[in-house]
Amino acid sequence: MIQAPTEHSPARCPGIVIAALRGGSGKTIFSVGIIAALRNRGATVAPFKKGPDYIDAGWLALAAGRPCYNLDTFLIEAPTICKSYHRHTQGIDFALIEGNRGLYDCINTEGQTSTAELAKLLDLPVLLCIDGTKTTRTMAAVVSGCARFDPALRIRGVVLNHVAGARHERILRDSIEQYCGIPVLGAVPKLRKQSLPERHMGLVPTYEHQWAQDAVGTIAELAEKYIDLTALMSAAEVRLKARPPGVLIPSGDRPASDKRPLPDAQAMPARPRIGIIRDSAFQFYYPENLEALVHAGADLVVTSPLYEDQLPDVDALYIGGGFPETHAARLSRNITYREQIRRLAEDGLPIYAECGGLMYLGRSLVLEEGTFPMAGVLGVSFGFSKKPQGHGYTIVQIDRPNPFFEVGRTIKGHEFHYSSVLALEADLDATAFAVERGSGLKDGRDGLCRNNVLATYTHIHALGTPLWAPAMVARARAYRDSQDRPTQAKDPH
Repeated sequence: MIQAPTEHSPARCPGIVIAALRGGSGKTIFSVGIIAALRNRGATVAPFKKGPDYIDAGWLALAAGRPCYNLDTFLIEAPTICKSYHRHTQGIDFALIEGNRGLYDCINTEGQTSTAELAKLLDLPVLLCIDGTKTTRTMAAVVSGCARFDPALRIRGVVLNHVAGARHERILRDSIEQYCGIPVLGAVPKLRKQSLPERHMGLVPTYEHQWAQDAVGTIAELAEKYIDLTALMSAAEVRLKARPPGVLIPSGDRPASDKRPLPDAQAMPARPRIGIIRDSAFQFYYPENLEALVHAGADLVVTSPLYEDQLPDVDALYIGGGFPETHAARLSRNITYREQIRRLAEDGLPIYAECGGLMYLGRSLVLEEGTFPMAGVLGVSFGFSKKPQGHGYTIVQIDRPNPFFEVGRTIKGHEFHYSSVLALEADLDATAFAVERGSGLKDGRDGLCRNNVLATYTHIHALGTPLWAPAMVARARAYRDSQDRPTQAKDPH
């Protein structure tokens, strides 16, 4: 069991954990609305997402106007979780953590990896989202059970979702407050208009819609109208500093505790350039992963095969996950870009790819509309199903040589993909991972290698796999040096 923090725990920023009885209860809508409404009032809010998630985190970041960081006790050790929370809540007013699944849902009967355990670890109160559809007084028994199940957990409020009308709200509210002694801080009625459409098992990525900011504004208005934000802030023991509305701390600023002088650019060693393919096809990157690459000594260069014909001058390439299948035709039409990647991979360019990136490096994507050629770096073709072919946490053993991980190590990650291997030309001996938990690529293997390329279905988090970023940067530096490129230092600004 994860223990609550000690008296000297760094997790002292006021905040709240948004939880629910199950997935699909409205946690993301409530979280986005609360963050955006508080931001409109002039508060600075640090958003976090519990669990391995990119899409919800993107909406939370958009609402807050600053990066959303993931807190996952399966992927990341508890002390590192606390340090991350502390580091990313310096100089802000309030922290909001959106949980995942149900409040007590986890991977075992001990409660490990649950939203409840994270709330106790950070010593934060919980706001419980309740779907009131077709229920009244029974919900008081459910809320009471959640509160009594773990007395160490502090459930400080309830918000009701999908309320049918004033009478329905009154019975729910009175029952919960009378029998549970927990205040109902808001009630949102059933809404005819869907502000955030769903895809697969999550919300549509913000990258894919120009109206995303308008949607956040609409949800903020709902939060102001239907949630008692003053009572919520009181439950979280938040006292906002006096600041005129709209005066926010820019998300790019370093916290006040880190105002050290920047180093002299001329005294710094040359920094290799790592390309990040980032657009609506490849958008799943943890902020911590990108920050880890910078901290390890790299400069990041964002690029996109959807909008550019040429890969920029880089010393390595990182291709994250996403939905390349929804952009297959455009990716396939950009022959120059994908052929350049294939040539550079043959030349030894270090490439690390996850899930969608793995698919892009393959031979082709086979969809109902046809077969679409991809980069052809790896001898594998992919098809797609309507149900997930891999979903959940993964554990892999590094049992064969590869460009980025030491043989003998264990990596924890997660996977979520609708694709599967249709044809594998490469031998499974070219894979570096033995899958202990998860689906992987095929036959208990994952991590397809070729030259300095490693592509896998497993997503990693840099805080849980701290040796990945230094290895990536070291490979990039070695490749640059092998090309006899200029080594002029970059401006750290």
